[in-house]
Amino acid sequence: MEFLLLFMPAVFGIYYILPNALKNYWLLICSLFFYAWGEPVFVLIMMTSIIFNYMMALSIDMVRKDKMFQKQILVIDVMINLGILFVFKYLNFVTDVLHRLIPGTVFLIPKTSLALPIGISFFTFQALSYVIDVYRGTPAQKNPFFLGLYISLFPQLIAGPIVRYTTVMDQIHSRRITLDDFSSGVIRFMKGFNKKVLLANVLSEVADKAFGMGDKSAGMAWLGAVCYTLQIYYDFSGYSDMAIGMGRMLGFHFLENFDLPYISGTITEFWRRWHISLGSWFRDYVYFPMGGSRVESKKRLVFNLFVVWLLTGIWHGANWTFILWGVSYGILITIEKLNRIPERLHESKIASRVMYHWFTMLLVILGWVLFRSESIADAAGYIKTMFGIGVPLTDGSYIFYSREYIVYLVIGIIGSTQFLRICREKLLLFNDCLGSAVDCVSDMAQLGLFVCSLSFLVMNAHNPFIYFNF
Repeated sequence: MEFLLLFMPAVFGIYYILPNALKNYWLLICSLFFYAWGEPVFVLIMMTSIIFNYMMALSIDMVRKDKMFQKQILVIDVMINLGILFVFKYLNFVTDVLHRLIPGTVFLIPKTSLALPIGISFFTFQALSYVIDVYRGTPAQKNPFFLGLYISLFPQLIAGPIVRYTTVMDQIHSRRITLDDFSSGVIRFMKGFNKKVLLANVLSEVADKAFGMGDKSAGMAWLGAVCYTLQIYYDFSGYSDMAIGMGRMLGFHFLENFDLPYISGTITEFWRRWHISLGSWFRDYVYFPMGGSRVESKKRLVFNLFVVWLLTGIWHGANWTFILWGVSYGILITIEKLNRIPERLHESKIASRVMYHWFTMLLVILGWVLFRSESIADAAGYIKTMFGIGVPLTDGSYIFYSREYIVYLVIGIIGSTQFLRICREKLLLFNDCLGSAVDCVSDMAQLGLFVCSLSFLVMNAHNPFIYFNF
């Protein structure tokens, strides 16, 4: 509520009346204040990251003719950035593994009490991509405050999308805010806010109940898994919508982060549509430099995919569940690539494509169970329950929650498909004026739902975004 009713009006109101020369400095101050509001100590970590990466990129830019020295600077930059990320995010996990493997290290290597700086994976990856792009030829940013704005810009600071410097470098120096951009940004922000509060938060009640229950039926397990599948989509895509909307209101144009991932026909397609900014980051900065799929042997291709998906799992968190989740997707995508499944499905009958789509969604749902579980053993037990091994098919909890939340489930499922998009396209083909009227009604509906979301926020306890943890 402080963000919506105090921070946003103050930041945007002053921003619009400031001369263009001062807008970036105002946004930088507000972004650092925004981060310091929840992380008063760790804002120093972010500021250190900004200064360090500014100096390293400038050093690379100054020695363009000495490729070896450039590479040495880049290696140091990558090691320091990943080292900071390791200390805060993975050190205790590695220490715990060492304690289990070698009990004598308990006293030699104690665990730390360091907390995880919120959004550290996101702003670290943005800083890394900037320095790597400078190494590849992009001119370094000479103004440290402008680089600080790029790394700390508050709309997408703590849960993405991961914005490339090359995407916004021209916009940092010069951008225009049109009425169309501002109005579309407002609507996009409200849409994301409504997704989060009215769908993700409500569906989380069922998911939390199912995953928290000791004994449950197969039906309740499936209900919880499906609700979590929808929850994490509306939670994360809702935040991305809010970030993209606020960015547009400030004159920035961020790239899309989601494209209806649950309509995907294959696992490969799913990861082209889900968290697009992270997938493209690993593709451009890890997979392609290793050779990508243009390698001479299948063994090398498998190795490249394994490394990328191992790192994807590790990026999400210091837990064996995330590592296994990432590696599992790597195995599935490798199988699809080696057997040319996406290409073969494209040429096959519609029945085959539909069947493989449902198979893909089954694997995605099972993957989210692993992602949501505290341990691999918990995930295995939950999946065992889903398939009815040693448990009843239904129980009172399943009947109650499926009846009480059926409307949210139906809306969530429809909203995750292309149904509404197709309806709009059909109306535009039929009559442009009718399509425009529907768009107007849709915008007004988002405004009405936004008011409802505010009332939900007032009545309910604080509910943070899932991806704040990463």
